[in-house]
Amino acid sequence: MDGQNTGKLDVKALAVAFGLSVAAYMLFLGWAAMYGWGDQIVSVISSLYIGFAPSFVGGIIGAVWGFVDGAIGGAIIALIYNWMKK
Repeated sequence: MDGQNTGKLDVKALAVAFGLSVAAYMLFLGWAAMYGWGDQIVSVISSLYIGFAPSFVGGIIGAVWGFVDGAIGGAIIALIYNWMKK
């Protein structure tokens, strides 16, 4: 694009950024719930994210689900933003 700034979002970059952010949150939440912090929200989220639980492995599973969910959400946001920017 010859260095021109079109004001549009990079769909892949926003998808990865959202995916990593949600994955980090889910990992922290799953591990914190092992000690009783946020265990009720983990219970609610685990009804959507199969395998997410207040445990070491459950936190990692939640992070994988969170990355996928966050990446899809980030891509949708970028696509809608770019579409509106036309």
